[in-house]
Amino acid sequence: MLNAFFQNDVPEAGCDEAGRGCLAGPVFAAAVILPVGFFDPILNDSKKLREKDRYLLRDVIRKQAVAWAVARVDAPEIDRINILQASFKAMHLALDQLQTRPEFILVDGNRFKAYPFVPHQTIIQGDALYASIAAASILAKTYRDDFMFEMHRQYPQYGWDQNKGYPTAAHREAIRQHGLTPLHRRSFRWDRTAETPA
Repeated sequence: MLNAFFQNDVPEAGCDEAGRGCLAGPVFAAAVILPVGFFDPILNDSKKLREKDRYLLRDVIRKQAVAWAVARVDAPEIDRINILQASFKAMHLALDQLQTRPEFILVDGNRFKAYPFVPHQTIIQGDALYASIAAASILAKTYRDDFMFEMHRQYPQYGWDQNKGYPTAAHREAIRQHGLTPLHRRSFRWDRTAETPA
């Protein structure tokens, strides 16, 4: 069972991202403030859930959360500022959109760029420990998957409906055959035999 809150007496936002390790597409992030008493028996880290359950939970989260938001940073910006900073930026953009301002932020992982005037706590594997981070992981993952499904229609040769832009063998081979798209991250090493990124 996931922990409800890190602090019980203030509005607390959970943050997580999806797509850091991809070769193509944006990094997405979400921020979620859950109400006191929120509970769903299948809520968990998005990576541990079936796709069907992620989408069911997305509807629950969007209906029951005190506030939620999703944001993204696209590939050119990732290349410009690096993926870690892009992940932080996406989380900040999601926090900016929340209709209720959090007074504390829980972040999945071990690093975060401080959000102005709001204290935070990083939690390693927080998406498997805290409900708000798990909820954020589900929103970030499903919104990113939807984006990559849509982009698959434009670039079907890369198999993004299956690999979502991650560096599978099939995705790498498709890049070798067809080259890079505007959605690919130029700063990432897609060819393991190359000494430098493409």
